[in-house]
Amino acid sequence: MKRFWIVALLISFLSPLVQAERLKDLTTVAGVRTNQLVGYGLVVGLDGTGDKTAFTSATFRNMLNNFGVAIPPTLNPQSKNIAAVAVHADLPPFAKPGQVIDVTVSTIGDAKSLRGGSLIMAPLKGADGQVYAIAQGNLVVSGFGVQGSDGSRLSLNVPSVGRIPAGATVERTVPNAFAHGDSLILNLNHPDFTTARRVSEQINSLLGPNMAKAMDATSIRVTAPRDPNQRVSFLSVLENLEVQPAQEVAKVIINSRTGTIIIGQNVRVSPVAITHGGMTVAITEEFDVNQPNALGEGQTVVTPRTGIEVDEGSGHMFEFAPGASLQEIVEAVNQVGAAPGDLMAILEALRQAGALKAELIVI
Repeated sequence: MKRFWIVALLISFLSPLVQAERLKDLTTVAGVRTNQLVGYGLVVGLDGTGDKTAFTSATFRNMLNNFGVAIPPTLNPQSKNIAAVAVHADLPPFAKPGQVIDVTVSTIGDAKSLRGGSLIMAPLKGADGQVYAIAQGNLVVSGFGVQGSDGSRLSLNVPSVGRIPAGATVERTVPNAFAHGDSLILNLNHPDFTTARRVSEQINSLLGPNMAKAMDATSIRVTAPRDPNQRVSFLSVLENLEVQPAQEVAKVIINSRTGTIIIGQNVRVSPVAITHGGMTVAITEEFDVNQPNALGEGQTVVTPRTGIEVDEGSGHMFEFAPGASLQEIVEAVNQVGAAPGDLMAILEALRQAGALKAELIVI
């Protein structure tokens, strides 16, 4: 009986051949990366679901002072329609001033919900402390929550987090080294010596010898033109170049929370036999009565008789031949009908016995 929860197979298992992939799917260009931005601001216009923290009141006071509205020091401005929030966004590479990016807004006080609120202009800074974008706009909140007078509460998703599509305008360009130097460095998304060698060989077969050199398991240095226009065209050709990546390291990944088990294509096991399930041994004691012949002078004798019954229940034993493949492992486990916890125990026992030729990762 097949159990879909037993093993999640890698797509590569469906075919013994590894298909070629585009270079743009295998690598990234060194220095071409996103940058994280973060800011602090106020969300206004809430329907009584804001917070009443001290820093929210202080921020609100400072905002009014910037608009020329002076609040007496003895007055503590508190409003349930205002919430202090943290704003963060990802600035994509080559983003130019005037372009827009999405932002995420999250409460940092005791606000119950941001539904219906609007973010007031908030600067977004990078790790260097410089302002790279300005965020403002109406929030889109997917969650909602209601609360009764008796303290009961019902919520769907998370109403204290919202997003503003195209909610920030880029104000500064992040400098990068894309157009500098005589070469570019391509970094593999998954480091592998064989793949790095194949990438360099494929580029050299297209552009000429010594145009690409593998530096290590991750980086390949490629000689590139200095002119930015030519460099863009150069990368356009490279990123569509197809390379056959190396097969991944044999791994078995176990998610102990969900019971999901992923077995890689190259997993093998040494000769081993496994028993699964419990064995029940029942011992019963019965008595036989032996009667003498009617004409004889014997006596009636009671003779004890012991019965032993062995019930293996759902227990099974299966054996893996030398170098058993993934398919054989899966078929054997499916025949046993092991539960996720039992299968985890089997794999762990195989690893401890040295029979599992793969890296066992528990997440």
